Amino acid sequence: MSDKKSLSALAKRIRYVGSPFHKRNPGDFGLVPPAQPRPDKTLCDGVQIFERQVAQNLLEEGVKAGLVSVQRRGDFPQNIWTVSPGGIALEAQLDNADRGTYHGYPMGDGDPFAKKVQERWEQRLK
Repeated sequence: MSDKKSLSALAKRIRYVGSPFHKRNPGDFGLVPPAQPRPDKTLCDGVQIFERQVAQNLLEEGVKAGLVSVQRRGDFPQNIWTVSPGGIALEAQLDNADRGTYHGYPMGDGDPFAKKVQERWEQRLK
């Protein structure tokens, strides 16, 4: 799935729901429980994402840039990648294949794929 029309259609169908495991501050995500950060998880707080609409926009931009995994579950890619306004690579993972909902998190500094995501993100502007 790489043509712009298919990617644009997919971007309209996906929804960001978040995960309490990746939040210290639950913002307006409506999470239950509100926040339950786990020490082994990266947190969205570190990249200043506290609003659901910001996360939704980033998710859609990742799709439109073609940063979607080949692996699919039903109609949706297993993963979508994007980059925060501060330049940090983010990964979203499919939560519910029936509804097309995702939760996301910053990629760790040691993740070699993060650099590839950032490079591809920059290429979309050329």
